[in-house]
Amino acid sequence: MKKHLKLNGFKISLFITVMVITVYFVGVPFLDLMELKALDLRFISRGSVKPGIEVVIAAIDEKSLDELGRWPWSRKKIARLIDTLTRYGVRSIGFDIVFAEPEESSDLERAAFFKKKIEELRINDRELTEYISTAEREADNDEILAKAIKRSNRAILGYFFHTSKKGLEHLKEGGMDMEFKNILPSKYPSVMHQSNEAKKVSLTEAYSVESNLKKLSIAAKGSGYFNIFPDRDGTVRWCPLAVQYKDQFFPPLSLRVLHHYLGSPLLSLKIADYGIDGVQLGRVTIPTDEKGRMLINYAGQQKTFPHYSIADILGDRIPASALKDKIVLVGATATGIYDMRVTPFSSVYPGIEIHANIIDNILREHFLMRPDWTVVVDILLILVLGLLLGFILPKLKAVWGALTTVLFFFGFFMLNRYLFVDKGVWINIVYPFLALLLVYIGVTIFRYMTEEREKKKIKGAFHYYLTASVINEMLKNPEKLKLGGEKKDLTVLFSDIRGFTTISEGLSPEMLVKLLNEYLTVMTDIVFKYDGLLDKYMGDAIMAVYGAPLDQEDHAERACYTALDMMDGLKVLQEKWEAEGTPKFNIGIGINSGPMVVGNMGSQRRFDYTVMGDSVNLGSRLEGANKQYSTNIIISELTYGKVKDKFLCRELDSVRVKGKDLPVKIYELVGRNGVSDEVKNVLYLFHQGLEEYKGRKWQEAIEAFNKVLDIKPDDYPSKLYVERSKDLMEAPPPEDWDGVFTMKTK
Repeated sequence: MKKHLKLNGFKISLFITVMVITVYFVGVPFLDLMELKALDLRFISRGSVKPGIEVVIAAIDEKSLDELGRWPWSRKKIARLIDTLTRYGVRSIGFDIVFAEPEESSDLERAAFFKKKIEELRINDRELTEYISTAEREADNDEILAKAIKRSNRAILGYFFHTSKKGLEHLKEGGMDMEFKNILPSKYPSVMHQSNEAKKVSLTEAYSVESNLKKLSIAAKGSGYFNIFPDRDGTVRWCPLAVQYKDQFFPPLSLRVLHHYLGSPLLSLKIADYGIDGVQLGRVTIPTDEKGRMLINYAGQQKTFPHYSIADILGDRIPASALKDKIVLVGATATGIYDMRVTPFSSVYPGIEIHANIIDNILREHFLMRPDWTVVVDILLILVLGLLLGFILPKLKAVWGALTTVLFFFGFFMLNRYLFVDKGVWINIVYPFLALLLVYIGVTIFRYMTEEREKKKIKGAFHYYLTASVINEMLKNPEKLKLGGEKKDLTVLFSDIRGFTTISEGLSPEMLVKLLNEYLTVMTDIVFKYDGLLDKYMGDAIMAVYGAPLDQEDHAERACYTALDMMDGLKVLQEKWEAEGTPKFNIGIGINSGPMVVGNMGSQRRFDYTVMGDSVNLGSRLEGANKQYSTNIIISELTYGKVKDKFLCRELDSVRVKGKDLPVKIYELVGRNGVSDEVKNVLYLFHQGLEEYKGRKWQEAIEAFNKVLDIKPDDYPSKLYVERSKDLMEAPPPEDWDGVFTMKTK
């Protein structure tokens, strides 16, 4: 149970991923706003794309205001504009302007005044009456505009809805009914409810409308609302394709203009139980969300669509080909008229060009979509990215973990950009990025905390047995120090004080402890000097391991250097003790190389990092064998094979140690290469005697060993072989004698 509850990097990533998914469903306003800003960045990253050639803009720009006067213009000028555009052969004209109130005219007021006076005075003058009536008609700019609209047979007027009740208290129901009648002919010609429940669906709702004058509405080919619905950050990203007013559904100006341009194909609104299921325009199904909003796929910065100044149009300074058969949208682009909006590409963007983008999106079927299934994709991406990173991170080092996280970020960004640019699909980027970031931070912090704890644990466990440099190397791969072992080729060193029991009996406990601590300190420092592992103290004995926990190719050499330095260090101590009148002692050292099992041995609660195996036991036996030959350092045949080029050794014997049947050759480690000629001569003569001994030539062997003793009278191995040779001369061994000496003690 504890194992399952134990935290690890993957479990932390799972928790964070589930938390991010939960936040995704709940919705955090700040993060949702960040996603909208990220959508804007995707537009900027993509850059501008070339729109179609069907839409142009007749701009009420600064040039037009300079030449034609300040806005609003006389409706006679608007009528002139319509006539001019009709003469250019445009196919559809859309007005991002509402003509809601009658135009005030002094000429019209004067004609009305005289007409009223004639009626009051009962003047019956036919010519005067006709003159005044003609003057009245010529002064009625609204009528002039209505006639121009009627003549053109291609004008679509704009109006706007009030989508809030605030400020509408003064409106009378009768006036609202008249406004409603003006726009009623431009409602959706076909509304299809998929069920009775669909009829109860509430969409973007209006409470009042500012429509055009009745005479203008009747003259036009249709009308549509030009309301702009920005997101909460003020940026326009959506266009509702349907507004509900008095139980009727109305399309926007852009859709009505396009409907006319395409020859009035079937235009229908599909409503399902959950909301709008789509808008059909001829063969094109326009994707929307459940609120009926179309996501605007902006082509680029302002003036991505051709702009022509109305002053140039009225002055016939525009090539006929620039306007012929085009959709012309009439609207303000001059900054002073304040019809500027915020879009992903710019904070100053003409509202009229937003309608142009909508028309072009539908006409080219170049939609940007966020269908319902993208929610599932968002969740899967959060899940996959978070868990995959959480699975990989704990296996990597810090630098590679950071690089992997960056690659995840970059890879997902490129996938998101591909879907946006090439497929027109908006996939959430903020929440998957948040999952990646939090998983990286969470797993990294957890790893730092646990690894620091593990490092402290390792330092606490090993600082008595290893040098700081070795511990630091171990900390790079602490997983190697888990409970359990592995088989490796290592070298083990055992050292022991000769006659320690006898020495201890003649010393007080305090003096004994002081003497032993002084000795062990010097010996331990030498072990650490060659990066050995101080496996343990066994009373006065020392056990050291080379080649673990760090791999050391020269582990046998390190052990031999340690043994020789131990003897040098002992000589210094002996001189010191002699001067102090303290008993001095000698030591024996055994070294063996070979396969051993190394690792943490013990229980889950308590364990030691140590080595085990026959090779370890042989090393201990070799340390004891020094008593047999009165030597200080004995190494095994395997160790000799690894160090013979670096050190001077002499073969001592072939022995069968206690507990083993197979014999092994043992060697005395004499010193480093470069010893005196006298020592080399001793070793040569000893080797010659050993060969004679193995060849059963006892007398020749005795002569060779005596030559050694002539040079070095205290060479106990030579004395030993002289005694053995004499014994074998008196009692020759059997024919199958192999020259192996069997040790009876450890």
